[in-house]
Amino acid sequence: MMEEDDVKNQVKEPFTEYGRYSYADYLSWQFGEMVELIKGKVFRQAAAPKRVHQEIFGRIFSKIYFFLENRPCKVYGAPFDVRLPVKSKKNEDIDTVVQPDICVVCDPSKLDELGCVGAPDLIVEILSPGNNRKELQNKYEVYEEAGVKEYWIIHPSECTLIIYSLVSGKYQGSRFFTFGDRVQSAAVPGFELDLDEVFANLQ
Repeated sequence: MMEEDDVKNQVKEPFTEYGRYSYADYLSWQFGEMVELIKGKVFRQAAAPKRVHQEIFGRIFSKIYFFLENRPCKVYGAPFDVRLPVKSKKNEDIDTVVQPDICVVCDPSKLDELGCVGAPDLIVEILSPGNNRKELQNKYEVYEEAGVKEYWIIHPSECTLIIYSLVSGKYQGSRFFTFGDRVQSAAVPGFELDLDEVFANLQ
C-alpha cells in the first residue's frame, strides 16, 4: 500500500479530507503506474506483472473472449476501471475503483465510456508477488460486498485456482483446482476452462 508521505507528495485532493479519496480525486491523478482505490485508500502496483502472469492472463482472456462472441456479455482486461458504488453513483461518493485482471459484465447498463459502474458478473485475479494481501483480503471484501457473483483467484507459482461463489450475500470457496481439472463458471453459463491448457509449459 502507498505510504501517506508518497500520497501527500503526489496527490492533490480538492474533495476529501486527507487520507481518504474518491473517484473524483482518482480522475485528477496522473500517476506513472496503475493505481486502485479501495474504500478510499490508494493502492498501487509494486511492479509490472511477471511474464508468467501475462501468459496466464492471455490464455484465460482469449478463452473467455472467443466464448462470448455473439453473446451479450463482454470481457475486459486491465487496465479497465471498475467502480463499486455503495449508495450513490456520483464520482465524489464512490471510494472504490479497481482494475481486475479480467472481468465479465453481462448487464450493458453498467458500462460507460470510463469502464464499469457496479459489480461485474465474474472477476478473475492472477496473484503477483507483493499483491497477495490486496487480492485475498481487501478485494475479496469489496467484491463480496458489491455483489460480484463469482471471483476466481489464480496462484501462478502453485498452478492453482480457487473459485468464490456468492451465495446469499456471502462467498463460498471451492476446493483448489489444478492440473487435470476443468472448471465451469456459474456466473457465465456454459463457459468451461481446462486448467491443463492454462498452466502448461509456464516455466
